[in-house]
Amino acid sequence: MTRILIVDDEQPARERLRRLLGSFPAVEVCGEAADGPSALDSIRSLHPDIVLLDIEMPGCRGTDVAASLPEPRPHIIFCTAYDQYAVEAFELKALDYLLKPVTRPRLESALEKARPAPAPLPLAKRLLARTGDRYVVIPTDDIVAFLSEEGLTHLFTRDRDYWMDPTLNDLEVRLDPAHFFRISRAAIVRIDQVKEVAPLPGGAGEVSLKSGRKLEVSRRRFKDLLDRLEFGAR
Repeated sequence: MTRILIVDDEQPARERLRRLLGSFPAVEVCGEAADGPSALDSIRSLHPDIVLLDIEMPGCRGTDVAASLPEPRPHIIFCTAYDQYAVEAFELKALDYLLKPVTRPRLESALEKARPAPAPLPLAKRLLARTGDRYVVIPTDDIVAFLSEEGLTHLFTRDRDYWMDPTLNDLEVRLDPAHFFRISRAAIVRIDQVKEVAPLPGGAGEVSLKSGRKLEVSRRRFKDLLDRLEFGAR
């Protein structure tokens, strides 16, 4: 649950924000404040995740409130009728700057910025592949290449091949970029299995793997592949 404090000296503005927030799931309005000093007190006592903060208020301005908050501090989203404070607001590391009247789409966009990015999936050290009606565990060190064929993924080791359900897009985020490189929409290769690279007309290319298999490299990825082979992962 995301806890939000509304700070505005005008009650209709606070009511409007409360109504808008009521339409968002997993959002709780934990309190309201009508001036700068009470905003500081509420932030210290309520520990909100986000403060919707007006700028022109009695006592002290919203920018002064934001500047005085110690770390770790809540996310600050300024909601104001004045556009001339935007530069100052972002210098104070504001999450967003909304002009009144605040609309639901604009508020939703601002709240999205406060959501933590999903944790990346761990890099795979082994994968499951199919052979007949069985699943086999394949260490990624044994994999030579992946090919997308007729909606399925073909996995090649040095001496066998298997079928897999995950797409190349799924695999690309799970494979260690220090060892694997996507050479086209249809293929990913293990870098240390590339024996030779040859240019093709039009800017594309062709890799020869140590296993003897040849695969086309797209024009868009050809130079990046050469850089990777020469300099390694960056």
